[in-house]
Amino acid sequence: MTPEEIAVTLTEIFGTESVAAIAPGSWQVDSSNFRLLVLLSEDQTWLRVLLPIVPLQEAETFLIQFLEANFDETQETRYAVYDGVVWGVYHHNIGTLVSADFANAIARLVTLHKAGLNDVFNRFIEHRLRQIIQAAKQQGQSLQATMQNLERFYAEGLMGEINQSADDREQVLATWRYQLERLWNEI
Repeated sequence: MTPEEIAVTLTEIFGTESVAAIAPGSWQVDSSNFRLLVLLSEDQTWLRVLLPIVPLQEAETFLIQFLEANFDETQETRYAVYDGVVWGVYHHNIGTLVSADFANAIARLVTLHKAGLNDVFNRFIEHRLRQIIQAAKQQGQSLQATMQNLERFYAEGLMGEINQSADDREQVLATWRYQLERLWNEI
């Protein structure tokens, strides 16, 4: 892929008003939701596409989940940390890059940006649920007994919001029940 083909592909995806050449071999795409950077190495053999996802301070609790996503889910893109920001990153040798793969990588980065912390938060919560189930089973508790404990914790105010209504509490407990039933036999 040549620098000219990169510029054309970016323009096809985002439109001429959103794409700006910021230096030779460097482009910036500004949208209402994000700023994407496309950079060529000095020798113009490697392409890097960068998209900020979330400030590192907001993501620190979930760094393990970001790394797990790199292993399982991010496909040709990766999460990376630099200068206090979690980034979506794509690297590729420009000599073997084709326009369709470049466009797919950009689409994947935009998907990671839209997901923000949602996917890694859900992975974090599922890990915690698995720990709860494992602890309950080690104590010899059944699914029913585990749910009764959770209901008691909510009734005694150990869990939940202070001003939580009965309907809200029931909705949260239904979610707990669903997740515990979904994962119980896997552990």
